[in-house]
Amino acid sequence: MAKEYLISDFLKRIKRPFILEDDTEYKLVTVKMNHKGVTLREIKKGFDIKSNMFLVNEGDFILSGIDARNGAFGIIPEELDGAIVTNDFWYFEIDENIILKELFLELTATNWFDEICKKGSDGTTQRIRLQKDKFFNQTVWLPEKDEQHITLLKIQNIKSKLSKLSFENLKQNQLTIALKQSILHEAIQGKLTTEWRKQNPNVQAAFESIEQSKLAKEKLIKGKKLKKEKRMQPNLESKFPFELPKSWVWCSGHELFMPMESKRPVGEVFGYIDIASIDNKTHTLIEPRYIPVAEAPSRASRKVYGGSTLFSLVRPYLGNIAFIEDKYSDCIASTGFFVCTPRDFIIPKYLHYLLISNYVVQGLNSFMKGVNSPSINTDDILNFSFPVPPREEQQKIVEKVEVVMKKCQNLSREIIILNNYGKTLMKAMFNETFETNKIIENEINN
Repeated sequence: MAKEYLISDFLKRIKRPFILEDDTEYKLVTVKMNHKGVTLREIKKGFDIKSNMFLVNEGDFILSGIDARNGAFGIIPEELDGAIVTNDFWYFEIDENIILKELFLELTATNWFDEICKKGSDGTTQRIRLQKDKFFNQTVWLPEKDEQHITLLKIQNIKSKLSKLSFENLKQNQLTIALKQSILHEAIQGKLTTEWRKQNPNVQAAFESIEQSKLAKEKLIKGKKLKKEKRMQPNLESKFPFELPKSWVWCSGHELFMPMESKRPVGEVFGYIDIASIDNKTHTLIEPRYIPVAEAPSRASRKVYGGSTLFSLVRPYLGNIAFIEDKYSDCIASTGFFVCTPRDFIIPKYLHYLLISNYVVQGLNSFMKGVNSPSINTDDILNFSFPVPPREEQQKIVEKVEVVMKKCQNLSREIIILNNYGKTLMKAMFNETFETNKIIENEINN
């Protein structure tokens, strides 16, 4: 049977006043918000500390009087035993005759204690903090000790299973990422379509179709001054990172991409694509930020096209890559991106899968230069060597890769579902014990 208690019945605030010595160094504690624990803030000599200080010991439950409502509480770890805090930090003894210490500490990891701290805080906007009477005079319903032991065992059992599940999910996620890269690596080496080439021996070689594309372009703009393009050659040399099938060819970025164009936003509102717009797990564009043209950042000047792939050139965002759907063709991207717009002999999706492969991402990473804001020079990506198969084979590669990517996406979704299931299970365990007591409380009051 549950019983109603005041917070003050089982939490007793304690203070251990401490006299500082000028030449002695002391560890000062800070408590991070959002349940991120208790850590060392800094080390100071007594001479430099002007506030009255209090001693804390390993195992103390401590909270920040200012940020407790934001989940700023935790346990003093072994390495901070004997550290000191100001009077803004509260620490307690827990009366285990009323609630098991281990159970209470488990409960503080839930929103149960967050709510207690929120209700116990008050003040003006800039000075909201825990109020002694308001905090300690709150009531909660707690089960009997026997039931607490049972609940604690259930929680620990669930946590043990969740820990194993979390480890397994992490391993599966890493395997999924490795599988994606393995498939991409086989794809861009031609290994994924070995059988297809045997069944289609008469497909026009890539360098021949590229030459035809160039000749067609020259004919189209005949009479206009045209910078002569270097003629393609078959892949006959071994100076490249790996050997390609005979029908494939190595292309530089100059040959592969259309020239980038600059464009400043016009009108009243425009779609701006920056790093925050990219989902780097799926390499897709989440949603551009639609902002007034008058507030356009100075970096907003890269014109994008449907079928382009945006490739971030700046660390730590190298690898932030996104395929641009046609509906976003009128958007403007940050100058932190290289806009990879394929020429007509490259299928956009093949180019995208090529760009997210480790061969390209890690290869370009080796060109990273700079100290404060390291980045890749656009010439590095334009001079990089990219493997290009015949257009028909590009389509087959895209089809095969997308089958695997869909399976990987489903696996990732299952991992997320399992993680959410674990959280739901813990919440149900908590509700079973404590939400029931709220119902009892309501029935009594009515």
